[in-house]
Amino acid sequence: MTDVLTQPRPIRLKGRSFLALALTPELPFEDWLARLDDLAARSAGFFLRRPVVLDVAGLDIDRAQIRELIDQLGKRNVRIMGIEGARPSLLGSDLPPAMTDGRPAADFEAPVAEKDAADKKEATDKDAPAAEKAEEAEAIKGVAPADPQPPKATPSLVVSQPVRSGQSLYFPEGDVTIVGSVASGAEIVAGGSIHVYGTLRGRAMAGTTGNAAARIFCRKLEAELIAIDGFYHTAEDMEPNLRGKAVQIWLEDEAIKAGALG
Repeated sequence: MTDVLTQPRPIRLKGRSFLALALTPELPFEDWLARLDDLAARSAGFFLRRPVVLDVAGLDIDRAQIRELIDQLGKRNVRIMGIEGARPSLLGSDLPPAMTDGRPAADFEAPVAEKDAADKKEATDKDAPAAEKAEEAEAIKGVAPADPQPPKATPSLVVSQPVRSGQSLYFPEGDVTIVGSVASGAEIVAGGSIHVYGTLRGRAMAGTTGNAAARIFCRKLEAELIAIDGFYHTAEDMEPNLRGKAVQIWLEDEAIKAGALG
């Protein structure tokens, strides 16, 4: 009886999923850190309280270089929670743990390639004797084609209240629509496009899961930072004649473009 009463309770483990920012440094690290400093200087608090993963896939570096890079990032208040794409020999107990299975978006079912199917059928028809083609035509005569599957709807999130300063809204599955304004110091992160039916004063990052076709729309542009698929502009980079106007923002040839609406 005593053994039962003193037996420790099992630890309760829970699964959680968090959205992390992936940094992909480039060689030489000195130049890349200088560009990072420029971003941080023009958008204060950009990395504050944000989980960050360091993606070093494809970089020809050694453990000392990784350690020095993480130290330099730490001095900039960028806390690295894990390292992705590193060879096991590069990691150790003095470095953040290895991260694997990072996915830029939710899984999608690959659609049937209609053109490939049609080409395959055409080749079969050419090789088949005339009698076999006649039998095939007779067999399928009067059979109605199957109804095509409707396309999957793109997930979207509609927020009917303004996004206040200090709030962060993450929706990597698709588009985000804000029926109101986004305050200075607030942040919207979407895997698809971002629509703001009010003033955009905070930060808006669209296409964060690799969607270069995503766009940002707002009724009044006063943003601190806008980004699409990892390419960004801060307030200083934006055209002065578009400030305070209804605009759309898109990515073209890896460059941020903006134009007035209406």
